[in-house]
Amino acid sequence: MQKIRKGDDVMVITGKDKGKRGTVLKVVDEGHLIVENINIARKHQKANPQAGEPGGIVDKAMPIHVSNVALYNPQKGGADRVGFKTLEDGRKVRVFKSNGEVIDV
Repeated sequence: MQKIRKGDDVMVITGKDKGKRGTVLKVVDEGHLIVENINIARKHQKANPQAGEPGGIVDKAMPIHVSNVALYNPQKGGADRVGFKTLEDGRKVRVFKSNGEVIDV
């Protein structure tokens, strides 16, 4: 079970985008994520008339390492660490370390 998943609201804790928030769009591998509006690179793209793609400079979201982001805790108003807890019915859920609130429903 991963601490950060697709669809989670995360906050960047280090790097050029420090302090920005975004939603996880894709988990690339176990160590990298693609986050909405975070780590944007400008790419020179060649036109492809057969596919109908125009050429020019396009913005592309690049992967960011999972250690550079933390889950956003709305009650705390900032980034928070994540732990795991087993409920009485046997389910394993993610919880915030600061207040013990369950993330998964």
